[in-house]
Amino acid sequence: MLDKIKEPINDDLKRFEPYFKEHMSTPVSLLNVITNYIFRRKGKQLRPMIVFLSAGLNGKISNETYVAAGMIELLHTATLIHDDVVDEAYERRGFFSINALWRSKVAVLVGDYLLSRGLLVAIENNQFELLKVMSEAVKAMSEGELLQIERSRKMNIDETTYFEIISKKTASLIASCCANGAISAGASAENVAQMKLFGEYLGIAFQIRDDLFDYQPTGVIGKPTGNDIKEKKLTLPLIYSLSQVEPSERKRILNLIRKHSKKSATINEVVDFVTRNGGLEYTIQQMNAYRDKSLMILQSFPESEYRTSLELLTNFVVERKK
Repeated sequence: MLDKIKEPINDDLKRFEPYFKEHMSTPVSLLNVITNYIFRRKGKQLRPMIVFLSAGLNGKISNETYVAAGMIELLHTATLIHDDVVDEAYERRGFFSINALWRSKVAVLVGDYLLSRGLLVAIENNQFELLKVMSEAVKAMSEGELLQIERSRKMNIDETTYFEIISKKTASLIASCCANGAISAGASAENVAQMKLFGEYLGIAFQIRDDLFDYQPTGVIGKPTGNDIKEKKLTLPLIYSLSQVEPSERKRILNLIRKHSKKSATINEVVDFVTRNGGLEYTIQQMNAYRDKSLMILQSFPESEYRTSLELLTNFVVERKK
C-alpha cells in the first residue's frame, strides 16, 4: 500500500534522502556517528510523504517543499529522541534507542541539536511562515505530553481530555505537515486552513489506531500488546468502557491498574473488561468517523494523483497492522 501511495512523489523522496542527510551532518565526530545511526534506521518517512503530497495537491512541489519536509523531519526526530528519554524507553522500531546506546545526557543534546537544525533550515531559507506553523506544532506537542503526564498521575482522563491530548501530541504535527506542504506550493489561506484541518483529523485517526493496538491481537503471537496498560495510560477503549459501568466497578479496574499494571493477569483482565463493555467497537467507530471527515475534506480539492494518494494514505492509517 505504501508503495502505491508514494508513486507520485517517488523521485522527490529519493532526492529528499541526501538533502535530509546533509542537514544532519556535523564536524563533531560523536554527533556524526549518532546522526548516521538515526538516518540508517529511519521509519516509513510518513511525514515527508505528507508534506510532498500536500504540496502536489495544492500546486507544484518546489524547493520550499524540501525545506518544509526537512524541517519537519528534523524536529520530529528530535521529539522522538526526547520522548525516549522521558519514557526511559530503550528500543524504537526494534532497534536500541539513542539513550540506550549513548545515555540520556547525550540523547537530550542530540535532540537539541536536531531541533536547532530544523529551526535553522527554515531561517537560512527565509521560510518564516513555515517556521511559525512548525513552532506552533512543537509547542502543542509539549503541552499535550505534559497534560497527559499531569492527568495520568491522577488517572482522571475523560474522553474530552483524551481528544485534547492526542490533538496536541500527535495530530498537531501531521496538521503542520499538511499546512506547510500547501504553503510551500503557494496555496491560498483558505486551502492552507483546509489542509491543516485534514491533517488534524488524519492525526487523530492515526493515534486512535495506535491506541487500539493495545487491546487487539497483533503481531506473530496474536496477543494484545498491553503497553499502555503497563504504563497506566488511559486511552479511548478503556476510557469509554469505564464510563459504561457502575462506579464500584470503575474503581476496581482503576485500582487494579494502579497497583498491578505490569502483571499479565491484569492486562488480560483489563483487555477482557474493555472487550465486554464495547470499548473496541466505540473506538473503531470514532476512528472511522475521523477518517471519513478527512476524506470529505479531500473531496473539496480537484481530482489528481496526489489526492488519490492522500485518500489511500487516509485509509492506510486506519487499516495498518503496526
